[in-house]
Parts: sequence; structure tokens; C-alpha cells
Amino acid sequence: MATTNSGSMHFVIVPWLAFGDILPFAELARRIVLQGHRVTLLSVPRNTRRLIDIPPDLEGLFCVADVPLPRVERLPEGAEATIDLPSDDLRPCLRRARLSDILQGPEASRPDWVLIDYAAYWAPAAAASHGVPCAFVSMFSAAALGFFGSPRALMGLGENPRNKPEHFTSVPDYVPFPTTVAYRGYEMRAMFKPGMVPDDSEVSEGYRIAKSIEDSKLVGVRSSREFEPEWLQLVGELYQKPVIPLGLFPPPPTQGIGHEAELEWLDGHAPRSVVYVAFGSEVKLASAQLQVIALGLEASDMPFLWAYRAPADSGTGDGDGGLPEGFEERVRGRGLVCRGWVPQVRFLAHGSVGGFLTNAGLNSITEGLARGIRLVLLPLLFDQGLNARHLVEKKIAVEVARDEEDGSFTAENVAVALRRVMVEGEGEEFGAEVRDLAEVLGSDEVNDQCVRDFLRCLSDYSRQQQG
Repeated sequence: MATTNSGSMHFVIVPWLAFGDILPFAELARRIVLQGHRVTLLSVPRNTRRLIDIPPDLEGLFCVADVPLPRVERLPEGAEATIDLPSDDLRPCLRRARLSDILQGPEASRPDWVLIDYAAYWAPAAAASHGVPCAFVSMFSAAALGFFGSPRALMGLGENPRNKPEHFTSVPDYVPFPTTVAYRGYEMRAMFKPGMVPDDSEVSEGYRIAKSIEDSKLVGVRSSREFEPEWLQLVGELYQKPVIPLGLFPPPPTQGIGHEAELEWLDGHAPRSVVYVAFGSEVKLASAQLQVIALGLEASDMPFLWAYRAPADSGTGDGDGGLPEGFEERVRGRGLVCRGWVPQVRFLAHGSVGGFLTNAGLNSITEGLARGIRLVLLPLLFDQGLNARHLVEKKIAVEVARDEEDGSFTAENVAVALRRVMVEGEGEEFGAEVRDLAEVLGSDEVNDQCVRDFLRCLSDYSRQQQG
């Protein structure tokens, strides 16, 4: 083991090859290093260049190890993250490209722990063969984990197997408190096959999650006891192993030059009056959906800044297409459409931004709530529907109304949801709740204490094994 007399530890971190996983894992790594430990984050060269910028003062403790991505049939050349895939149908190809041999090297360089997310279900066995324990670090909320159930249930085994679509559209019997956290029928129909049925990578997403949890010694959850105490307790009971909240560790706003025109535009608006619009790096919206969203923004009569990505069915990647004819001219001065990469956290931290229309991914939720931004949620895939139900029942967000059969939504649905949180009376209630929560979720002191508690649990486990 690499533990020194000072009590410092060495961690290897293996995130899934998606921006929404790599970025929070890199932020967690930074916070671990600030506690005096060493971290080696495994990634692939293109993602390292695009995403990870190690502060000069942390270079001695924070290391990125580039691992070449194995060639896999049907995986496009240069595709090293989910954002590079032209279709979600190719996600299994990326999952087959394992970053194997993660613990090569001399015994002296072996880590004390390997931290993984759901995709690297093979890593606990690989680490155990070198005598190194694994901890599962969940980028899902405790509410989503609790809803999914025990690892055996996700594998279709045990008392509450989750192996049919109808098992996911109602609150499970084992949840001992009232909640609305469950999938809607149209959400489950869209995700059951890719989520719960083995794909071309030979296993399902549900199996990956279950196996990663089952074979790990401890579980860290990107959450806090102030945010979802009842769900954290339930997850601990379901897993029958330590479950420790890590905090939500929101990233700090990016600094430096760039996007001055957008920031100047924001400067010209009243405090908390602008809606920021973005749907994350995983969502591939179609032209028809983008057109409805655009018309909803137009009908809302509110100022907005939209981090716009070209529609999945446009055939181009240049950011053109997908908007109604004449849209940008009609909203000129009130709305700003930004194409390409934008500094999302920096925009959300601007004083004129008061609302966030988002897909309810946990990264975006964290970045919005940490800065006291009111949320309008349009969940589109994965765990986002569960996140949306959870936040709505906490009265800190509004969900865009949808057709219960097919999940479609109208421009008026979008506009009504935006007006509810931004200009109507209940918006003040949402704002007060979110501001109170931001004092906890956005606090470095609170988040760093969660990280310290997690590290202490890992250290205690290592000492018990050595003793």
C-alpha cells in the first residue's frame, strides 16, 4: 500500500467516458488533493486535452494518466467520449473499449483505492487481483439509487426484481416514505431496452450499476444529508454496506478571457431576470424538439441566453439548423443564442441569471442550485425523470408539462413553466427555497467536509484490513 506515515493516500479514479462524468470526477479529484492526498485520474488523450486543466499548485499531487482507447468495431475514429458519437446506438461500442490494465506498474506505485463510476463494473475484480479495494462513486442522486433498488434487484434477482418496464413506473413497495419519484410510461418505454436489456457490450446499464456497487467495498454518493437524508438512509439499508454522501462539489466558475460579448449582454439585464437554457452534453435533441423549445422561449416574453447545439438530425455539427425561420431576428435584444462551447458555470454565476431551463441532469442541477438559480426541468433521458420528480416534490423546481402517452410538449408548456418560476407569485417561493438550499449545496466548507468524511471512511477501512 502507498499510504505514508502522514496518513496520505493515493487514489486511482476511473470515470466513464462522458463529459458529464469526467468533469465532476475531476472536480472531486481536485478536492481530494486539497486534503493532502494523491490522485491519478485515468482518461484518454483527447478528453485530457479537452477537459482537464490541473492547477499549477496541484501538479505534484494530481496526475492524469492517458490510456490509449482500444480500437473497437463500429466505433468512429476519434470518438473518445459520448459527445463524439453521431448516434446513441454506438454507446455500446464505447463501453466495450475498456481502459484495461489500470494498475500496471511497480508495487510501490500501487494506489490505496480505486474509485469508479457505474461503467467500469470490471474494475473491482481487476483491482482486487492486485490487493487494492474499490469504492463506487455514484453520479446518480441518492433518490435515483434508492428507486433502482438493491444490486440484486437491478440484476433481476431477489425479492424485488427490476426486470420489466412496469417495475419502474410506480414507487417501489420498499420505499418507506411518501414520494413521487418514479418514471413515467413514455420515459420507461424509451430507456428500458438500452438501460435494462443487455446490449452489444454484452451487459445492460443496470447490470453495470449493480455489479459496480456489489463488488465495491464502500459507496460514495454525490449528495448531502441536508439535501436527501431519507434516500441516503434507504440506500444504505438496501446495499448493506457503508454509503457516504460526498457533497455535490459544484465546480468553481471558469476564469480568464473569452465570451466577453455574452457577459456584456448579461450585464445589461436586471438581477435575476434572465433564463439560461442548456441541455447538457449527452442529450441529442431533434429539430422538432428544438423548434418547440425556441417557440416556447419566444412566447415566454422573458430574456434568455441559450447554449445551443445543432439538432441530432440536422446532418451538420456547425450549430446551424433547428431554429424556426426568423426566430433570432424576432427575439433580438431579448434573447441570445450561443453556439459552440460556453462557460456554463460562469454564466450561471452572473447576477442577471435567475432561471435555468435544463434537462435535469445532476451536473446541471448542482451547478444551478449551488448558485441559487430557479430550475425549469425538461427531462429527456437516463435518470433525469427521477431527478425532476424529486426536485418538484421538494418545491424547488417546476417540470415542463408533457403528454402522458408520448412525452411530447408544446411551446405553451415551456412558456407556462418559465413564467411560473420567473414572474408569477409562486416564483418568489421557489426563489426563497433555492436560495436557502444554495447556502448548503454551494458551500465549499460543507462540500469539503463531506469529502473529508468520505476519505476518513476509506482510511478507516484500510486500517481495519491491515490490522
